[in-house]
Amino acid sequence: MPSVHDNKILSYSVDLQNDELTIHTQSNSIAADKIDIIFTGVFNHFFEQPLKGSIILAITESPIEHFIQENEELLNRNKGYCWPMVFDSAEQIETVLIEGAYKYITLLSSYGLNGWVLARDVEIIAV
Repeated sequence: MPSVHDNKILSYSVDLQNDELTIHTQSNSIAADKIDIIFTGVFNHFFEQPLKGSIILAITESPIEHFIQENEELLNRNKGYCWPMVFDSAEQIETVLIEGAYKYITLLSSYGLNGWVLARDVEIIAV
């Protein structure tokens, strides 16, 4: 699997109909390889600070329990908008995510765009 550490984010696209999200990146190496990060079976995502020239520090996977703990305020703030789903409690979201075999994948940046994706799978491929 290609590394995306220090890759520049060129763009990202969200296919709501097919539950896919793709982040298009370019390596900072001399070869300047283009690498796509493809999330499939996407439940939801949240990104902040989308800046031109955003640079990826790391992509990590954490337990769903961490998603609930780390995003409790965000979930409560958006509950009235049925986001990320219609729910009565954070435990209800946690159950849906665990039973649906979703992964909590965070995108950490040294500059610019960062956030998370809840998806069933992620693949990193050279294009």
